[in-house]
Amino acid sequence: MYLLAKWLIAALALLLASALVPGITISSLYVALVVALVLGFLNAIVRPVLILLTLPINILTLGLFTLVLNGLIFWFVASFVQGFEVHGFFTAIVGALFVSVVSWAGNQLLKGHHSGSHQKKSESFYHVDKIVKPD
Repeated sequence: MYLLAKWLIAALALLLASALVPGITISSLYVALVVALVLGFLNAIVRPVLILLTLPINILTLGLFTLVLNGLIFWFVASFVQGFEVHGFFTAIVGALFVSVVSWAGNQLLKGHHSGSHQKKSESFYHVDKIVKPD
C-alpha cells in the first residue's frame, strides 16, 4: 500500500509539473501514472549505471551533472510515452527538478504519517526499560 501511495504521489507531482512548468504536457491521469512508473523503473535501474559512468564529470561539477542526467531521463521518457510531451532540454531539467522536489515533499508527508503506525526505534526489540540489580 505504501508503494502505491508513493507511485500516486509521483503521478500527482507530474500532473502539477504539467500545470505549472511551461513546456510540459500530460494528457491524463493514466498517462501520468504510466510516466511515474517508467520514471521510477529508469531511476532505479538505469540512473545508477549512468551516474557511475559519468562519475568523473560529476565530481568535476560537484554533483551538478546529476541534474543533467535527471533531465535527460525525463526527456527520454517523453520521447516514447504517448501523451507526455517535454519541449526542450532546459524544460526537461526544470521539470525533473520540480517533480523531484514535489515528490520528495509528498513522500516526507507520507513517511511522517506512515511511521506513526509502527514502533519507534527506541521501542525496538533490544530496548531494555529497566535493569534490575540484585541487592
